[in-house]
Amino acid sequence: MCGRFVLVQKLEKIADRFGVEIPEGLEFSPSYNIGPGKYSLVITDRQPNSIEKFRFGLTPFWSKKNMLLFNARAEGDRNKENNPNYSGAKDIISKPAFRKPIRSQRCLVIADAFYEGSTSNGLSDAHLVYLRNKQRPFAFAGIWDSWKHPDSGKIIEGFSIITTTPNELLQKIPHHRSPVILHPGQEKLWLNPETPLTDITACLKPFPAEKMNAYPVSDKVKSIRNDEPELVNPQGEPIMPENNVEIKKRLDKQGFGRRGRHF
Repeated sequence: MCGRFVLVQKLEKIADRFGVEIPEGLEFSPSYNIGPGKYSLVITDRQPNSIEKFRFGLTPFWSKKNMLLFNARAEGDRNKENNPNYSGAKDIISKPAFRKPIRSQRCLVIADAFYEGSTSNGLSDAHLVYLRNKQRPFAFAGIWDSWKHPDSGKIIEGFSIITTTPNELLQKIPHHRSPVILHPGQEKLWLNPETPLTDITACLKPFPAEKMNAYPVSDKVKSIRNDEPELVNPQGEPIMPENNVEIKKRLDKQGFGRRGRHF
């Protein structure tokens, strides 16, 4: 699953990366620990040329109670054993909470990196997972929905991140799921309401492991009350070897090289 992620880019950088506008009055504070219930930035098919701020955790429009569905399995109820070699149907299209959003309420969930723990110990074995070669921010494949509180009438717009089978890097943590990360060339396709559903489900694959890396971090990330830059400080070496000289030069240039951070 993917229940924690990082987004610390300035709004201007995000707008430039995705070719969208910053709406007047939009406020966003950089966060090193975005978890369910927090608000973060998305680009929706409803407003594909603008940034919006939604809650991490979707409540289906038909639900009678507030929910926080923060992940949506690409396979739906299939592949319950989380076989990394699964190549069957993407049954998300049949799940009651997701069958409408996957067809007509899709979004890009903007992130710089995400946290993942081991299957056995969760975020007690936390790792920061990032894309190599300065690929940040990037976009998770997301879906969204609007829910009206039955008592207050308040409208809550929330999103879920779609997950799929683990790639080779996630298996090394080891973790049994991967969030779906879209390639830049897939982002407009994902937001286009005219894209055939078969092309949408074809996007629901693990991101190439060779384009990613991860390193262990503090288990303080378990609490979303903890939200400081030190959360991304490495507590060990990256899972896959990298050229540390090149990394240091790159990260110092981007402002992420302070206090020994690899990210």
